[in-house]
Amino acid sequence: MSDRRGRCYDAPVATVEQPTLVTLTESAAAKIRDLMAEEPEGEAAVLRIAVQGGGCSGFQYALGFDRGAQEGDNELHVGGVEVVVDPFSAPYLAGTEIDWVEGLQAGFAINNPNVSASCGCGHSFQVEEGEEVPEGTAGCGSGCSH
Repeated sequence: MSDRRGRCYDAPVATVEQPTLVTLTESAAAKIRDLMAEEPEGEAAVLRIAVQGGGCSGFQYALGFDRGAQEGDNELHVGGVEVVVDPFSAPYLAGTEIDWVEGLQAGFAINNPNVSASCGCGHSFQVEEGEEVPEGTAGCGSGCSH
Protein backbone atom coordinates (compact mmCIF):
# COMPACT_ATOMS: atom_id res chain seq x y z
CA MET A 1 0.00 0.00 0.00
CA SER A 2 1.08 3.60 -0.29
CA ASP A 3 0.21 6.83 1.50
CA ARG A 4 -0.75 10.17 -0.06
CA ARG A 5 2.89 10.97 -0.79
CA GLY A 6 3.45 7.68 -2.61
CA ARG A 7 5.51 6.07 0.15
CA CYS A 8 5.01 2.33 0.40
CA TYR A 9 4.36 0.63 3.67
CA ASP A 10 3.01 -2.69 4.89
CA ALA A 11 -0.63 -2.51 5.85
CA PRO A 12 -1.64 -4.33 9.02
CA VAL A 13 -3.28 -7.64 8.31
CA ALA A 14 -6.32 -8.61 10.32
CA THR A 15 -6.44 -12.25 11.25
CA VAL A 16 -9.64 -14.05 12.04
CA GLU A 17 -9.28 -17.24 13.99
CA GLN A 18 -11.34 -20.00 12.41
CA PRO A 19 -12.93 -22.56 14.72
CA THR A 20 -11.62 -26.08 14.54
CA LEU A 21 -13.86 -28.03 12.22
CA VAL A 22 -14.64 -30.85 14.67
CA THR A 23 -13.27 -31.74 18.10
CA LEU A 24 -13.68 -34.89 20.15
CA THR A 25 -13.68 -35.00 23.94
CA GLU A 26 -11.27 -37.50 25.44
CA SER A 27 -14.16 -39.84 26.32
CA ALA A 28 -15.48 -39.69 22.72
CA ALA A 29 -12.02 -40.29 21.25
CA ALA A 30 -11.46 -43.26 23.58
CA LYS A 31 -14.85 -44.80 22.69
CA ILE A 32 -14.22 -44.31 18.96
CA ARG A 33 -10.75 -45.90 19.21
CA ASP A 34 -12.31 -48.88 21.05
CA LEU A 35 -15.04 -49.26 18.41
CA MET A 36 -12.51 -48.98 15.57
CA ALA A 37 -10.41 -51.74 17.14
CA GLU A 38 -13.44 -54.07 17.02
CA GLU A 39 -13.87 -53.64 13.25
CA PRO A 40 -12.21 -55.94 10.67
CA GLU A 41 -8.70 -54.87 9.62
CA GLY A 42 -8.80 -52.02 7.07
CA GLU A 43 -12.54 -51.42 7.37
CA ALA A 44 -12.32 -48.63 9.96
CA ALA A 45 -9.30 -46.52 9.06
CA VAL A 46 -11.16 -43.22 9.61
CA LEU A 47 -14.24 -41.84 11.33
CA ARG A 48 -16.46 -40.14 8.75
CA ILE A 49 -18.68 -37.37 10.13
CA ALA A 50 -21.34 -36.00 7.80
CA VAL A 51 -24.53 -34.00 7.64
CA GLN A 52 -27.33 -35.47 5.55
CA GLY A 53 -30.75 -34.21 4.57
CA GLY A 54 -33.52 -35.88 6.54
CA GLY A 55 -35.14 -36.16 9.92
CA CYS A 56 -37.83 -33.93 11.40
CA SER A 57 -35.82 -30.72 11.26
CA GLY A 58 -34.14 -30.93 7.85
CA PHE A 59 -30.66 -32.30 8.62
CA GLN A 60 -29.31 -35.24 10.55
CA TYR A 61 -25.85 -36.39 11.56
CA ALA A 62 -24.11 -39.46 10.20
CA LEU A 63 -21.11 -40.96 12.00
CA GLY A 64 -19.51 -44.09 10.67
CA PHE A 65 -16.27 -45.77 9.82
CA ASP A 66 -14.69 -45.69 6.38
CA ARG A 67 -11.64 -47.20 4.72
CA GLY A 68 -10.10 -43.77 4.12
CA ALA A 69 -10.55 -40.22 2.93
CA GLN A 70 -12.08 -39.43 -0.45
CA GLU A 71 -11.03 -36.65 -2.78
CA GLY A 72 -12.05 -33.27 -1.37
CA ASP A 73 -12.52 -34.50 2.21
CA ASN A 74 -11.26 -32.42 5.12
CA GLU A 75 -8.83 -34.63 7.01
CA LEU A 76 -8.23 -34.13 10.73
CA HIS A 77 -6.31 -35.95 13.43
CA VAL A 78 -8.30 -35.53 16.65
CA GLY A 79 -7.51 -37.30 19.92
CA GLY A 80 -5.72 -40.15 18.20
CA VAL A 81 -8.55 -40.63 15.69
CA GLU A 82 -8.36 -39.92 11.96
CA VAL A 83 -11.51 -37.95 11.11
CA VAL A 84 -12.81 -37.02 7.65
CA VAL A 85 -15.57 -34.57 6.76
CA ASP A 86 -16.90 -34.11 3.23
CA PRO A 87 -16.93 -30.58 1.75
CA PHE A 88 -20.78 -30.33 1.81
CA SER A 89 -20.91 -31.12 5.55
CA ALA A 90 -17.97 -28.99 6.66
CA PRO A 91 -19.78 -25.61 6.88
CA TYR A 92 -22.57 -27.16 8.95
CA LEU A 93 -20.10 -28.79 11.36
CA ALA A 94 -17.61 -25.94 11.93
CA GLY A 95 -16.89 -25.72 15.66
CA THR A 96 -18.75 -28.93 16.55
CA GLU A 97 -17.71 -30.94 19.61
CA ILE A 98 -18.55 -34.62 19.92
CA ASP A 99 -18.70 -36.18 23.38
CA TRP A 100 -19.39 -39.72 24.65
CA VAL A 101 -21.92 -39.77 27.48
CA GLU A 102 -22.23 -42.76 29.81
CA GLY A 103 -25.42 -43.62 31.63
CA LEU A 104 -28.86 -45.05 31.04
CA GLN A 105 -28.91 -43.77 27.46
CA ALA A 106 -25.20 -43.86 26.65
CA GLY A 107 -24.22 -42.44 23.31
CA PHE A 108 -22.53 -39.67 21.40
CA ALA A 109 -23.65 -36.12 22.20
CA ILE A 110 -23.07 -33.58 19.44
CA ASN A 111 -22.69 -29.94 20.43
CA ASN A 112 -22.98 -27.97 17.19
CA PRO A 113 -22.89 -24.16 17.47
CA ASN A 114 -24.49 -23.83 14.01
CA VAL A 115 -27.80 -25.38 15.08
CA SER A 116 -30.74 -23.00 15.50
CA ALA A 117 -33.35 -25.68 16.36
CA SER A 118 -33.44 -29.42 16.80
CA CYS A 119 -36.00 -32.18 16.91
CA GLY A 120 -37.14 -33.52 20.27
CA CYS A 121 -35.50 -36.85 19.46
CA GLY A 122 -32.11 -35.15 19.13
CA HIS A 123 -31.32 -36.82 15.80
CA SER A 124 -32.07 -33.95 13.45
CA PHE A 125 -31.52 -30.21 13.40
CA GLN A 126 -31.98 -26.92 11.56
CA VAL A 127 -29.50 -24.16 10.82
CA GLU A 128 -30.06 -20.40 10.81
CA GLU A 129 -32.58 -18.93 8.36
CA GLY A 130 -31.08 -18.33 4.97
CA GLU A 131 -29.22 -21.64 4.92
CA GLU A 132 -30.55 -23.86 2.19
CA VAL A 133 -32.09 -27.16 3.18
CA PRO A 134 -31.76 -29.74 0.40
CA GLU A 135 -35.06 -30.38 -1.38
CA GLY A 136 -36.99 -33.41 -0.16
CA THR A 137 -35.30 -33.55 3.23
CA ALA A 138 -38.17 -32.66 5.52
CA GLY A 139 -40.11 -35.36 7.28
CA CYS A 140 -39.72 -37.54 10.26
CA GLY A 141 -37.15 -40.13 9.30
CA SER A 142 -35.98 -41.11 12.77
CA GLY A 143 -39.17 -42.03 14.59
CA CYS A 144 -39.70 -38.77 16.46
CA SER A 145 -42.86 -36.69 16.35
CA HIS A 146 -43.38 -32.97 15.73
